[in-house]
Amino acid sequence: MAAVTAVAVSLSSSPAAKAPASPAAAHFLSYRPRAARAVIRAQTSTTDTAAVEADAKPKKVSKKQEEGVVTNKYRPKEPYVGKCLLNTKITGDDAPGETWHMVFSTEGEIPYREGQSIGVIADGEDKNGKPHKLRLYSIASSALGDFGDSKTVSLCVKRLVYTNEAGEVVKGVCSNFLCDLKPGADVQITGPVGKEMLMPKDPNANIIMLATGTGIAPFRSFLWKMFFEKHDDYQFNGLAWLFLGVPTSSSLLYPDEFEKMKTKAPNNFRVDYAVSREQTNAQGEKMYIQTRMAEYKEELWELLKKDNTYVYMCGLKGMEKGIDEIMVTLAEKDGIDWFEYKKQLKKGEQWNVEVY
Repeated sequence: MAAVTAVAVSLSSSPAAKAPASPAAAHFLSYRPRAARAVIRAQTSTTDTAAVEADAKPKKVSKKQEEGVVTNKYRPKEPYVGKCLLNTKITGDDAPGETWHMVFSTEGEIPYREGQSIGVIADGEDKNGKPHKLRLYSIASSALGDFGDSKTVSLCVKRLVYTNEAGEVVKGVCSNFLCDLKPGADVQITGPVGKEMLMPKDPNANIIMLATGTGIAPFRSFLWKMFFEKHDDYQFNGLAWLFLGVPTSSSLLYPDEFEKMKTKAPNNFRVDYAVSREQTNAQGEKMYIQTRMAEYKEELWELLKKDNTYVYMCGLKGMEKGIDEIMVTLAEKDGIDWFEYKKQLKKGEQWNVEVY
């Protein structure tokens, strides 16, 4: 399987700058007398019909690393209780909001994969005196974990604080619970869950990753496996292209890690940032993730026409609409209906979306 990581990456607190019978059976019955057909029908069970249909349909083979994936080992009524080992703010003091990177102990009891999520149940009770409901968070570490021993899991969490219509300051229960955790504190964990965002099996794939804010979490898990670890059964030789959208440069997440990856594998890793409050395009428009992608639209379209290209999208829900707008015109040039083409990409597990 995998060797332990040989690279340790420090986290900076201030970054730079989701019948009918088969035709064969029908043909066989059509040549029987009426009485005989009645007997045969009486003897044919639903189970038999299902078995025939199952045999007739080829079993779909996933293009993702699904073999042996565990889901829902721990549930809300019996969560796993881990310990907070590390909790570090990774956005600058002047960033619009705080984002924290945290590491929890699992002792190998939560066998997650890159691209999965875990649930967290905040301590305390809700206004009805019941335990808080779990909140799901994308895992931000590879299966080996930040310490390389398969005994930890990491999250990337933004503290939710906002003012409601009544002028009251509202704090998100779970995000604030997590961001305030001190090393040594207990944390109730459920899962792991999810298969939508699992990595492709193909080590030569083109993997386009589109993230806004903490949507970077699953892609950090991908990229650590690709560039910071050595595995006997997986050596990435394709192209990993990350687009990350944030409001300010002080909001950039894990930039030091991505620079090390670029240095380590300049031909296999590309990263482009979209800093909406500080950058504009040639037309003076704010630089959102779709605006940055538009600068590479021809190159991206050529990649999307390849059968070994996979797109993963994680973050704010509105992101996909902007990307559709880019692709519609490009596809039309080749006589292709983009939305029909995207349906085929989804069917082939090449278009993967997890937004909120």
